[in-house]
Amino acid sequence: GDELFSLANTIASRVGGSVAIEDLDRRILAYSSIAHQRIDAVREQGILDRRVPDLARDTDQYRSVLAGSGVVRFSQRTDELPRAAIAIKAGERPLGTIWAIESESGLTVDGERMLIEASQLAAVAILRAQNASGLEPQLHETVLLGALEGSLTGVEATSRLSLPGGGELGLLGFALAARQQEPAPLITHVASVVARYIAAYRADAAMATTSTTIYVLLPSGGAGAADRFADGTSTAVQRSFPQQICVSIARSSTDVSNLPTMRREVDDILRVTTQQRDLPRVARLTDVHTRVVLTRLADEFAQEPRLRHPGVDALIAHDAEHRTDYVVSLGAWFDTVGDIAAAAKAVGVHPNTLRYRLRRVDELFGLNLSHPDDRLSIWLQLRLLRSSS
Repeated sequence: GDELFSLANTIASRVGGSVAIEDLDRRILAYSSIAHQRIDAVREQGILDRRVPDLARDTDQYRSVLAGSGVVRFSQRTDELPRAAIAIKAGERPLGTIWAIESESGLTVDGERMLIEASQLAAVAILRAQNASGLEPQLHETVLLGALEGSLTGVEATSRLSLPGGGELGLLGFALAARQQEPAPLITHVASVVARYIAAYRADAAMATTSTTIYVLLPSGGAGAADRFADGTSTAVQRSFPQQICVSIARSSTDVSNLPTMRREVDDILRVTTQQRDLPRVARLTDVHTRVVLTRLADEFAQEPRLRHPGVDALIAHDAEHRTDYVVSLGAWFDTVGDIAAAAKAVGVHPNTLRYRLRRVDELFGLNLSHPDDRLSIWLQLRLLRSSS
């Protein structure tokens, strides 16, 4: 509103260049309009469209500003004058950004101090506007997080989220792929897109955002509605947000008290899909079941080392100390389901050499490959070793 426009003019009078105050979707909330301010074509276009033009370098620039704790400066480019920018934050929660074109003499200490103070004033103004229009969604977010964490009973969650009785609940999770940087600011960008999609297509849905994950609860429609929502939101997010997003869908339930279990399922799926590029970007547990099980087993071995077969640890240590190839040979044998010829070819040795190594595995490390339960235990440890390296 007028408060932000006045703030933009005040900043521009200090720094000498055009100022734009933007939200997390890069829409221009306010801009300066003082006489003789320094301005370029990119800023003029943004003011006309009320949105920053899409440029290839924008994502990296916004990422550095939102991840920073002060003023970030960008040098002049062919189509842009030099800029100074700062994130607008409420604590650690990003709300938007301020961008000021620098004067010909550059940004002064006074100008930098002005930007820092202005970011704090802008945060108050934006929060005031959000509180006036968004109190109910914020309350729903708090209630949904409580239901997902199990701190609310099913009756309490049903009442406070206004859920229909007997509805088939759907729960989805959205997260950034692991290779993305600064997840907290970026996930807020994604949340704003998801929130707009909810407002347009599923106004009855509830949404909650943590530092890494966005949870969406669909109060009815079950599996079909969840699939449609996942497809729609994925398209909407990718259209305005080029980073890789992963979506997980829990099994639907008619029992509100199952929400903590559904959340754990969502988290388990996202844990593997965000880390492993070969998995589908939109997934249910059935799509990634094996990876989830192996990840849980890895957790168990890490928490309870005594469950590991000491012979496998001895075999790994022997390879490291003596530069032998027992791990590789045994792994190839497992991968080929006991086919000596195929395993030997994979390792690059004669089949008799591989047979000798398999015998020595039992003699040296007490690994009994003739018993199916032992084979399973040994294979699991070797498989988890391979996936962690």
